Amino acid sequence: MKLGVLVVSLTLIFAASAGLLWLRYFTGAFSAREQPSSLEGWLASEARHLAMPSQAKRLRNPVTYSPELLEEARAHWADHCASCHADNGSGDTQIGRNLYPKAPDMRGAPTQQLSDGELYYIIQNGVRLTGMPAWGADGDGDRNQDSWKLVLFIRHLPGMSEQETEQMEKLNPKTPQEFEEEKTEQEFLNGSPSPESATKHHR
Repeated sequence: MKLGVLVVSLTLIFAASAGLLWLRYFTGAFSAREQPSSLEGWLASEARHLAMPSQAKRLRNPVTYSPELLEEARAHWADHCASCHADNGSGDTQIGRNLYPKAPDMRGAPTQQLSDGELYYIIQNGVRLTGMPAWGADGDGDRNQDSWKLVLFIRHLPGMSEQETEQMEKLNPKTPQEFEEEKTEQEFLNGSPSPESATKHHR
């Protein structure tokens, strides 16, 4: 019975997807700038639901919360995840806004209502046809423990403080230009002349 329901569900999703692709192709609406339609959102949600192993949903987080662990997970998020998801989980970044579909607001119900096991599975295995890569490793190594720690941090996102966000900004990856600007600013604060004043002095 369950196999029959699964086959019917997959057939319906495939048919709807094929119809949607046909419509998109002939209307020329394949731009990533478009907002996904409600039908696409439903199809993506159903596909993710069906692709999620039932045992994954029942997984329990083996990592126990502590302030130190949360700080570690926050630093990991700032360095690895914030470029798409933002420090506060809003998804409001240049990359996050321009993905298709856009990076979700991780603080909202669609994410927070997922089980710990579902969040872990997504981090480990990624989501096809989106910008979400698979970060996990085979076995039970450190990278997998990091994924469980990130699950704890995702649960913390709705109540995160402004102070935490400011601390995370210092840990975000920087471009070479940003490194150079930061270095110049620090040298100026330490008493070195700014490049502008040095140039004027040598004229």
